[in-house]
Amino acid sequence: MLKTATVVMMLLCMAGFTTGKQPKVIQIDVRPILNSRPVTVLNHGKLFTWTNGIDGGGKGDGYLTMRAALFNGDTSPHALPDDAVFAANDYHPEIRLHYSNNDTVNNQTYNIKDEGSFNFHVPIHQYSNMYLCLTSSEGPSKLHVELTYTNGTEMRDIFLPDYYNDIAANDTALMYVAHDLAKWNNKNKMAETNHHNIDAINIHPDAKRLLTHITVRKEKAGYLVFWGATGVVAE
Repeated sequence: MLKTATVVMMLLCMAGFTTGKQPKVIQIDVRPILNSRPVTVLNHGKLFTWTNGIDGGGKGDGYLTMRAALFNGDTSPHALPDDAVFAANDYHPEIRLHYSNNDTVNNQTYNIKDEGSFNFHVPIHQYSNMYLCLTSSEGPSKLHVELTYTNGTEMRDIFLPDYYNDIAANDTALMYVAHDLAKWNNKNKMAETNHHNIDAINIHPDAKRLLTHITVRKEKAGYLVFWGATGVVAE
């Protein structure tokens, strides 16, 4: 029987992230559904403070970009990278989120307090992997994901842990997009120095079917922030 570490490495190599093979990666355009700005950005020497945060039902705290945090006077801050691009690694392809120091107006995420749902179209392809970038605060969130194909649907039930929790080393579905972040209150004063994450979860579409649409439904517990989606096209 293969050891867990061997199985994990086989899966990563199949995905192409640890070899010279470069799978086709699509950054899904979810901007039309976004409803919140939980990241403070720096633009022309001015902080544009987050308006609907990552915890406290949207009222508690938010993240800062690195430029914003340094301008803010924070020393060696655990802040978000300025370009919102997270390089491919052994666990996920390149992922791009929707905040920017050059954008002081448009929404960055979709936030849900209590029960709720969101949905978005994807370019029609057969996908080997689909990564949803998420955080849950005030505890975990139970999610029900419906994948719609040209020939039917299927469901995935997901338990998303609190964004303070570390991910187990042998977890092949859940991974970090950003790890060990600080968070700031609505006056841009650092509330905690580290230990907060943006996670990604691979919902594993059926690679033999053409995926068209994804719906995510959240149960009442937890406060959910959806940051983006990235797909890997099946060969």
